[in-house]
Amino acid sequence: MLALLTLFAAADFEVVIYGGTSAAIIAAVQADEDGRSVVVVSPDEHLGGLSSGGLGWTDSGRKEAVGGLSRDFYRRVGAKYERDDAWRQQTPEEYAEHPRLAKRTLVTDDGARWIFEPHVAEEVFEDLIRERGVRVDRGKRLDREAGATMEGGRIVAIRTLDGTEYRGKVFIDATYEGDLLAAAGVSYTVGRESNETYGETLNGVQAGRLKHQFTGDVANVDPYVVRGDPASGLLPLINHADPLPPNGSADRRVQAYCFRMCLTDDPSNRAAFPKPEGYDPATYELVGRVADAGWDGWWNKFDPVPNRKTDTNNHGPVSTDYLGASDEYPEASYEDRERIIKEHRRYQQGLMWFLANDPRVPESVRGRMSRWGLAKDEFTDNGNWPHQIYVREARRMVGEAVVTENHLTGRVPTPDPAGMGSYNMDSHNTQRYVTPDGKVRNEGDVQVNPGGPYPIRYAALTPKRAECGNLLVPVCVSTSHIAYGSIRMEPVFMILGQSAAVAADIAIERGVAVQDVPYAELRGRLLELGQVLDLPKTAKRGRGLRADSLPGVVDDAPDLTGEWTRSTSVGAFVGDGYFASQDPAAAATFEVAADAAGTYEVVLWYTRHGNRDPAARVSFDGGERAVNQTKGDGLAILAKRTLAEGDTISVEVASSGTGYLVTDALQLRPVE
Repeated sequence: MLALLTLFAAADFEVVIYGGTSAAIIAAVQADEDGRSVVVVSPDEHLGGLSSGGLGWTDSGRKEAVGGLSRDFYRRVGAKYERDDAWRQQTPEEYAEHPRLAKRTLVTDDGARWIFEPHVAEEVFEDLIRERGVRVDRGKRLDREAGATMEGGRIVAIRTLDGTEYRGKVFIDATYEGDLLAAAGVSYTVGRESNETYGETLNGVQAGRLKHQFTGDVANVDPYVVRGDPASGLLPLINHADPLPPNGSADRRVQAYCFRMCLTDDPSNRAAFPKPEGYDPATYELVGRVADAGWDGWWNKFDPVPNRKTDTNNHGPVSTDYLGASDEYPEASYEDRERIIKEHRRYQQGLMWFLANDPRVPESVRGRMSRWGLAKDEFTDNGNWPHQIYVREARRMVGEAVVTENHLTGRVPTPDPAGMGSYNMDSHNTQRYVTPDGKVRNEGDVQVNPGGPYPIRYAALTPKRAECGNLLVPVCVSTSHIAYGSIRMEPVFMILGQSAAVAADIAIERGVAVQDVPYAELRGRLLELGQVLDLPKTAKRGRGLRADSLPGVVDDAPDLTGEWTRSTSVGAFVGDGYFASQDPAAAATFEVAADAAGTYEVVLWYTRHGNRDPAARVSFDGGERAVNQTKGDGLAILAKRTLAEGDTISVEVASSGTGYLVTDALQLRPVE
């Protein structure tokens, strides 16, 4: 203890934060509020990471789970839009009439606004720093080889590539990549664990899922350079034709990255999509074949933000995610990361140029896409291109505790929370491959609702006790791959950033390692600051049927995309409730494997009501049928199948754009 106190007394700063992300800025604000001397050592010039880098369509989950300075950030965003000069290309009323916003919460009662333009978010982060006078050193990259000086299991100082040294009492790694934790010798992992590692069901390889997949009209798109000729080789954008390991197997793949482009269709503010250097139309032949097959979902994730702009995200079988190109990034050198980022930019700019200009693309697609372009008033120092690539996952610390799927769903209790999450366990595809029968497919997409808000354990922010006693990690937090798919949302990073700063304050005050911060004291402080640490799962109403009481095998936890709510208003339903949505882009994917050889009915469960979707689109076996959810007994028998043990049935339910789409469960019911 004496050595620790002596070390603290010699420090130049009390809290040193490495990173320029949203979590870094919120942690710095809290440290300053606590009266600590704090510095933000940012490898970036722009502050806010993805929150100011194009991700304005906030993946918030349950908004009541967002508290403290994280919620204050969204309130400050709301205040920016109260000014008349904030609305330049459209009025607030015109914006609110966009059909994609019909069931989306724009502003909550406390003035928090959850959808915004990139430059507005960056203004808020800059305001927070300026108001506090927090020191931010920008463009400072950590010396990853020898930039963490360790003494007695603690970081004494960090050094950047230009030789600047920052001594501190407690350090916070708030980067997307986890470079400081790695330099300090803290354990971490990259990629996907097997399901067996932590007793999960959604980790590892996830082949056969139907969302963002080559299904329906594009199920038979030819993958070969010369159609029908495997000897001619695979098209670009297809990674391989190797057999996949069994579902649930571990690997080193990470979910694909992209840029969250800010686009506009306003001619006065539109810059044409740039044709990237080295553009080769042959790169996008797969895209052309998907367009030829009639795919019309290119615009389904042009999510509207104010002033006739978008937050554009990946959607469909081939889109802005650059599958297979992100795996090296987490541990790559700075030079190789720059190369990888440039490759992603070239791919994505080339994709947009191809869709808007290339005569290979059907006119119906080309003509519509050419009406869009980059917003001239965003990212003005970077050619209107986002300054932050979407690092959906990189390193993940293996710390004092590891958060898993079972904690998120409540199957395993979570003690000592430092914040909450609630978004879907959302992992994007990792690779594009060709099946043995010559079908191109994507692999890795998982979108499963955890069933409501869940707590995140404080110990998941701390390294193993023997490895480092004064480091906190609120972004590359200690979780499994699939749990990180939910926790990786920007509001949660800000929540955990604030909690990390409070823990740092207590550790300094008491002269203890971060692992020994008294939780009762931490909890009390966090609650005083408005952090949300406990929320119940959705309460049961109506009448639920236990899944294990039904014959055969049942999946009542579909992968969800779009805006959904959980409901128990109309019985009977399977499990703890069903899901309902009025989002025209909503879809739910079920997957069930036969537990024994036999003949089964494939039964889709829904809850009937007059306000339901009269023509819900059900994709199954490469075809599609409509199910009228306003009628019937809540069951749709899709087919009868003779299956071997382990054979898998996948079904997707999607909105027709009318009424409430509901979805409950998929059952393989034995036929006697």
